[in-house]
Amino acid sequence: MELRQLRYFVKVSETLNFSEAAKALSVTQSTLSQQIKQLEDELGEPLLTRTSHSVALTEAGHTILANARQALHEASLCAERINDLNRLATGTLNIGVTYSFSPILTETIQTFMKMYPKIKLNIFYKPMSELMELLKDGTVDFALAFKPSKNVEGIESHILFQNCLSVVVAPHHPLAAHERVTLHDLGKYDLALPSKGLQARNAFDAIVSPGVDLRIRIELNEVNILLKLVRQSMLVSVLAEATIHNERDIKAIPLDVPDNEMAGCVHILKNAYRKKSMLEFIRLLSESVAVRERQNAWL
Repeated sequence: MELRQLRYFVKVSETLNFSEAAKALSVTQSTLSQQIKQLEDELGEPLLTRTSHSVALTEAGHTILANARQALHEASLCAERINDLNRLATGTLNIGVTYSFSPILTETIQTFMKMYPKIKLNIFYKPMSELMELLKDGTVDFALAFKPSKNVEGIESHILFQNCLSVVVAPHHPLAAHERVTLHDLGKYDLALPSKGLQARNAFDAIVSPGVDLRIRIELNEVNILLKLVRQSMLVSVLAEATIHNERDIKAIPLDVPDNEMAGCVHILKNAYRKKSMLEFIRLLSESVAVRERQNAWL
């Protein structure tokens, strides 16, 4: 059963005249008759009675007419919805984000919402490992996070910008005057670090040589609280430089350690359907001031 056949049947039912129906549908009368006959053969019942002077609906024809109209209506709605999706006039976009990416995301969220007010955004802030699971089970359409140390099976990572770990202190802290900070320098101060498992902490732990004595006083999985503590004390933190984008009353100094790079990435499932809204959001993000600043810093 084809939508075309249902459309032909409904038009004949409305006109009760094959000639008028064929003209309205811009098909030949023989084509119209053939399609109606194929529909009747598939259903196993005649839908119309035909004489040389008139056409009438059979009991079966009356029975399915409302359903045929409903099917055509639903098909039309489907086409309209797809058209709306293509024009980004409707839909939902689910985004996974690590805490470190939060500061550089605000600009793009605001721009996207202004440009596409009818698309709903669902944003999930999670650690990297949890985001990968949400990506795999389809809860999020894509994830924004730093590149993992090992490739995740089934997931593509596309680099947006390069970044590095930085020592983060209040402007009045002695380290704020340094151009670079070594691990030896860090050993002189109390540290407030991201919790183990967060990407910045994983990257930091990977570059700390065995035997280096660090005074870790606090571990937190909430970056905003971590930064507040640093602002109001002599505590020192180590975070991805992107984490403090547009943050005030804070100073970031490059950590002078080899292999201190972190690539900011868009993570998507391999061979998965790419929503047009997702592609547009990523385009806006890649063109945002926050990301361009990160890119220019590495040129």
